Amino acid sequence: MASPNQNKKLLSQPSSVNRPPQGVKFARRTSSGRVVSLSRDEDLDVTGDQSGQNDYINYTVLMPPTPDNQPSSESDSKPDGAGQYPSSRFGQDSLGLSRRVSDDTNSPGGGGGPKMPGRTMSVMRSGNKSMLLRSQTNDFDHNRWLFETKGKYGIGNAFWSDEAEEYGHDTGVSQSDFMDKPWKPLTRKIQIPASILSPYRVLVAIRLVVLAFFLVWRVRNPNYDAMALWGLSIVCEIWFAFSWVLDILPKMNPINRSTDLVALKEKFERPSPSNPHGRSDLPGVDVFVSTADPEKEPPLVTANTMLSIMASDYPVEKLTCYISDDGGAILSFESMAEAMVFAEVWVPFCRKHNIEPRNPDSYFSLKTDPTKGKKKADFVKDRRWIKREYDEFKVRINALPEVIRKRCDSYNARERRKEKQVPKENNGDDGAEPTESSTVPKATWMADGTHWPGTWFNPIADHAKGDHAGILQVMTKVPDNEPVMGGPDEMKLDFTGVDIRLPMFAYVSREKRPGYDHNKKAGAMNAMVRASAILSNGPFILNLDCDHYVYNCQAIKEGMCFMMDRGGDRICYIQFPQRFEGIDPSDRYANHNTVFFDGNMRALDGLQGPVYVGTGCMFRRYALYGFLPPRANEYEGMFGQIKKPAEAVPAQRQSDDEDAQPLSNSHPDLDLPRKFGNSTMFTDSIAVAEFQGRPLADHNSVKNGRPPGALLQPRPPLDAPTVAEAVAVISCWFEDKTEWGDRVGWIYGSVTEDVVTGYRMHNRGWRSVYCITKRDAFRGTAPINLTDRLHQVLRWATGSVEIFFSRNNAFLATKRLKFLQRIAYLNVGIYPFTSIFLCVYCFLPAVSLFTGQFIVQNSSIEFLSYLLTITTTLTLISLLEVKWSGIGLEEWWRNEQFWVVGGTSAHLAAVIQGLLKVLAGIEISFTLTSKSAGEDEDDIYADLYLVKWTSLFIMPLTIIVVNLISIVIGLSRTVYSVLPQWSRLVGGVFFSFWVLCHMYPFAKGLMGRRGRIPTIVYVWSGLISITLSLLWIQISPPDEFTSTSNGN
Repeated sequence: MASPNQNKKLLSQPSSVNRPPQGVKFARRTSSGRVVSLSRDEDLDVTGDQSGQNDYINYTVLMPPTPDNQPSSESDSKPDGAGQYPSSRFGQDSLGLSRRVSDDTNSPGGGGGPKMPGRTMSVMRSGNKSMLLRSQTNDFDHNRWLFETKGKYGIGNAFWSDEAEEYGHDTGVSQSDFMDKPWKPLTRKIQIPASILSPYRVLVAIRLVVLAFFLVWRVRNPNYDAMALWGLSIVCEIWFAFSWVLDILPKMNPINRSTDLVALKEKFERPSPSNPHGRSDLPGVDVFVSTADPEKEPPLVTANTMLSIMASDYPVEKLTCYISDDGGAILSFESMAEAMVFAEVWVPFCRKHNIEPRNPDSYFSLKTDPTKGKKKADFVKDRRWIKREYDEFKVRINALPEVIRKRCDSYNARERRKEKQVPKENNGDDGAEPTESSTVPKATWMADGTHWPGTWFNPIADHAKGDHAGILQVMTKVPDNEPVMGGPDEMKLDFTGVDIRLPMFAYVSREKRPGYDHNKKAGAMNAMVRASAILSNGPFILNLDCDHYVYNCQAIKEGMCFMMDRGGDRICYIQFPQRFEGIDPSDRYANHNTVFFDGNMRALDGLQGPVYVGTGCMFRRYALYGFLPPRANEYEGMFGQIKKPAEAVPAQRQSDDEDAQPLSNSHPDLDLPRKFGNSTMFTDSIAVAEFQGRPLADHNSVKNGRPPGALLQPRPPLDAPTVAEAVAVISCWFEDKTEWGDRVGWIYGSVTEDVVTGYRMHNRGWRSVYCITKRDAFRGTAPINLTDRLHQVLRWATGSVEIFFSRNNAFLATKRLKFLQRIAYLNVGIYPFTSIFLCVYCFLPAVSLFTGQFIVQNSSIEFLSYLLTITTTLTLISLLEVKWSGIGLEEWWRNEQFWVVGGTSAHLAAVIQGLLKVLAGIEISFTLTSKSAGEDEDDIYADLYLVKWTSLFIMPLTIIVVNLISIVIGLSRTVYSVLPQWSRLVGGVFFSFWVLCHMYPFAKGLMGRRGRIPTIVYVWSGLISITLSLLWIQISPPDEFTSTSNGN
């Protein structure tokens, strides 16, 4: 509160422009945003819900200039006092604020001494003095200020100058503290309700304790009548408990996140004096799509994926699309050329009518009303026209193989005629017959009459898979920086007022030569990283599979909210969940994998971030180059409970002599990358990508930011030297003596290069974010056939085994990896080994029924109590996990079933394959041997009923047959026994039934389509089971004395 003496002293001080200081009335803001004076001296009508008996205060306090109180005049818009505005932060916004309060300065009573008010005035002295403006009215946001400073509510906010001789005390607050640009977070972390998470954690703790007591009890109470059965069960149960702990511990802190696209647009695309047209200040994004074989990956599917990317709702000049054709097929090349022609009408059509999804095939396959939510009168006409165009586009794509073959035959015939014509011209009229053999190869020809530099239909040297030149073709040019509006066209659509620009698109096929290890998909991705750095150098990279299309046109903006938010410079990648189409309604083989994508990944987001799963991921290019984050933490102690800032790693000078470098005591992953190749243009692009990927420095709390407007400059057009350099960096020799695949880019040496690449980034201290959007970001396809699904799981499990036996094992991680994140990565490498114990445990019920023994001496009350408690807590934990993850109970049960199916087949094969490879250097593969025929092609789920035999079927099939036979034998043994042991029979049958319930999807997959299995099969199965059971009784008849003693 200002005293009368202080007011007199203040009024006697001259201002910087030789005018008396101006008194500022206390005022309040109405619900409409209008400022209303609260002084008795003015006849103001203050009515409404916010008025009250204490609204009119009979005193005035003179306040120096603050962001919501800036005196100004027409001749001089600068504030009084020593502080001045920064030149590039507020601009005209601050002037508008100063004009707002200038009208109150000449009101009567402005220089009078203050009277003691009825309520006191709050003086804020918090450390954070940032003043925010409302985005709609450019007025000072008191609520936001109170929230950020944690201040107390009061009438007005007193501000004291730094000049102690004027105000009597030094507070250390300067006017620059109030000059920050308005800050609004782009993302928000949503915690799981404590009513769900707290019981979940309590139940986990209870089950851990009960499991420990149960295992101790099991060890102390052996079954002396069946020591082998007891010993095997004990070992399996201990391993299952250990595996469960590895799986459950990282799930202790699941979180949800949300984004604010309105705030993103306001921050990066808002018109300002320096940007009057509101051009986007967002960073560039390079989208990578990889394909390898047009026979396995249909060109039409890939073309639809590219069309959905080209039509994404992201600034056109900031978006660049690349496709990597690792097979060098002309069919992929020409299908992309056709797709870009169709994109000229499809992309503007999507922008005009706000189409979702922007994959043409998916859009025209929707069962909903297409006119819902469409306001333009010409939508129906436009949709009908674009549907005809798409149908013609599909015809052209599907006819491409035949068109290319006819073209090649025509050109090859012409070349043969030319070859025959040459001897005739040389021999004149001698009449010599030309030789029948032709030396002209059967080449593959492009539409312009030149040889295709990639793989030919009839392969020869330099034109075969694994042996062809590098190809780079820019199919759409760099777009203009300003929008290009379309116009009316009677032959096409009316695109008046619609931006018709297309993002830049480039076709890339890296060079391949014999004798080089091309490292499959990881090598192709690294080649695209280098080529894109030369051509567009987007600071962020989004990679998609060719069958994963953009389902949400704003997905890129959703991910950019995290990258551009405060602290976003520490994020290495944004992982989106994988969603699939074309899955059978029952999801027999858990293809949706929702337990992993909605449960495990959401939980990892509460730690250091989700793992990288190969597609639907937005990378920070700088992090992909192997550099360390700008800020990182180290976690010490047994459980990583001691957190401290990580020390900076000194940069090492690049040298050709490896031995000349000093030995580093740090982890190899913390060494800075040094060898990127011999391209100067590429190395120069690294610093540019790092700078452009920073968030805006529009707030004092933003660290490592870039100034606003730094990315408004247009991109330069491509020239011949730039394209030539891009071709050079995709050559097969470029990675020689470099760190590509070791420390830079996608990591080589593993089937699951995606998990290893993400692990290396987390190991350096980066963090990742899981972005679940309201509308699915991307959608793709997944194999619904049992054999294909098992081979997919086999590949993942094989990669996990390779990780366990490599330097990427989480046991060898750095201190920058959080403890629970380390546990999660450790589980990635260990989970396939659970298959060994799972297979043994699935046979134990059958052994129990065969021998008449059980895993315990007798089913005591103590054993049943432990079993009931463990089962009940596991059920409750699963229910709560279903609750916070949002998955369904049926999805959870399908995941449990396929865990057993995959664990006894693909995981076991992966362990055997990995051990043979590591210990003996032997590589084996599991291939398909036969395929059923005669399926209905009209059924979209026809592939579900295909029975393709593979050796992966042997173990689960054996488990099913053995358990079925054991149930019959156990039942026969008990019935014919003098003193039947029904408790042991019930225990053995119950566990056999548990195994068979989990194996039901596998058995149903072997049966094929319903009704196709002959009845005689079931008859013979029953007869064989009865025969074997009777034979077992004859071989090992029940002993009367043993039965009697056991009964007693």
